[in-house]
Amino acid sequence: MTDAHDLQGRTFFITGSSAGIGRVTAETLARRGGRVILANRSEAKTQPVLDAIRAAGGDADFVQVDLGDLRSVRRCAEAFLARNEALHVLINNAGVAGVRGVTSDGFQLTFATNHLGPFLLTNLLLPRLQAQPGSRIVNVASRAHIRVDGIPWERLHTRESFTGFPEYAVSKLCNVLFTAQLARGIAGPNVHSYALHPGVIASEVWREVPWPIRPLIMLRMKTPEQGAVASLRCATSPDVADHDGRYYDEDGGERAPARVAQDPALAKELWDRSARWVGLAE
Repeated sequence: MTDAHDLQGRTFFITGSSAGIGRVTAETLARRGGRVILANRSEAKTQPVLDAIRAAGGDADFVQVDLGDLRSVRRCAEAFLARNEALHVLINNAGVAGVRGVTSDGFQLTFATNHLGPFLLTNLLLPRLQAQPGSRIVNVASRAHIRVDGIPWERLHTRESFTGFPEYAVSKLCNVLFTAQLARGIAGPNVHSYALHPGVIASEVWREVPWPIRPLIMLRMKTPEQGAVASLRCATSPDVADHDGRYYDEDGGERAPARVAQDPALAKELWDRSARWVGLAE
């Protein structure tokens, strides 16, 4: 059993933390003494989480972000960086599935929310992470990435299919590729990166899946508490402290990702395109 305050003095920035896996992750980290920054779209929906953490003696704060809007991502990073506080762990937990639409920036809503927004946020917060030895970036991906064999670049600016599942799988492949590329020297020696499959969890990520399909896929899903196991291990366990760029399954054990997710050329191309799309490169 971990010490009740073994994370004292460490700050965790968690997206998608108003419900589901993100909420469980945030509340668990706070109980262990960590300071948690809850980065979500709605302050009203986040307030019950803030209240619960503070009522239990924890330290929590809110920053607003819509990961599907790159301007919102920049405002979020600026707001946090302006506080001039340390950052030890970034958990890119937020995600959507089954949505259909194109963002104001001209990208599939799933791709923008699940990859482009987190990509930009991570890069903007990276200098703060690099200032702390042993800091971590945890990307909540999915085993769904094994269902695709590449990235259909030409379709990333179009609306998703009826179910949105193929686009979701592509976005999760991007999460794994992004993690691996961070570990190829980009994040620096002080920052270690992790990608994980949390299990198929009954959470808000499925809220936009069309009604005839949603009840069927949720029949055998696990709880958010079960889904938070891998995130918490990657964010805090000393057993994986020297790991970098690796992929973990729902029990927190290391697994080999799909072969396409191990392609360094594809990872670099994704990084280069993403950097241009979010305005970090020409």
